[in-house]
Amino acid sequence: MTLDLRKLEHLVAVAEEGGFTRAAGRLHMSQQALSTSVRTLERQVGVRLLERGHQRVVPTPAGRALVEDARALSTQARAALDRARRVGRDERELLRIGHTPAVTAEEVVGLLTGARVEDHGVHTQVRQFFPDELRERLRRGELDVGLSRAMSVDPGLARAQVASHRLRLAVPSGHRLADRDQVTLADLRGERVMVWGHPGTSGYTDLLLGLCRQAGVEPRVERNPVQGTPPLTAVVGGQHVAFVTDPAGEALGGRVRVLDLEPTVLVPVLALWPSRLPSPGRDLFLAHTAPERE
Repeated sequence: MTLDLRKLEHLVAVAEEGGFTRAAGRLHMSQQALSTSVRTLERQVGVRLLERGHQRVVPTPAGRALVEDARALSTQARAALDRARRVGRDERELLRIGHTPAVTAEEVVGLLTGARVEDHGVHTQVRQFFPDELRERLRRGELDVGLSRAMSVDPGLARAQVASHRLRLAVPSGHRLADRDQVTLADLRGERVMVWGHPGTSGYTDLLLGLCRQAGVEPRVERNPVQGTPPLTAVVGGQHVAFVTDPAGEALGGRVRVLDLEPTVLVPVLALWPSRLPSPGRDLFLAHTAPERE
């Protein structure tokens, strides 16, 4: 028996939308045609895939399993079509990289330069995303690699550490610590620390707070009201401090000082990718950056 990818797409839409009406609208087809398609699929599989209630339609355990695999199949099918088109048009291999704001564009370029992907005929596209969108684009196969500081690995994704960077402290030029070349985590006692995600909802925020707590410091944290900007900019015009990975010294025209942390603290760069989606460009990138995969 050969499964119809269109019918699998119909099942996924009903499961995600929680009903036939919204799913039919999303797929631009009639509700009757959608219902017929899903029932045909259930007959082909030989088990019930959906529980049809009065208020909501939910997948059965078998339906959930098929929906998960159907998403992977759909991702692989799109990737196969894209690759065939590139080969047919004699286009270069494409490596699509996304990164969170905690990983700077300069750090991404540094990783690509070290991997020398351009020397192997691989063209690269790099875009910044917030963690939730980055994760979703990886799941849909719209990215080959996602770079972050502390994102967890989900089913269908693989992860490896590809770099570590020295953690430093950014302070505004008029701050009490601005005339120092280096500080310790203990020096942050009583300071307000700007972060980009609320504690408990951001892996990187939790990582940073964990480092402070190991040093016996419980900092006061505030979430940056300007999201998506480089971490270095978070302290401009205020009295907050922020953890950064930028080089030590003056920055942003002298408005910010970046101080070394002593002893040295390193934070990781993690690569995540769809484990079932082939990508020669990603394989080349990981071969030069990731010694161990999880």
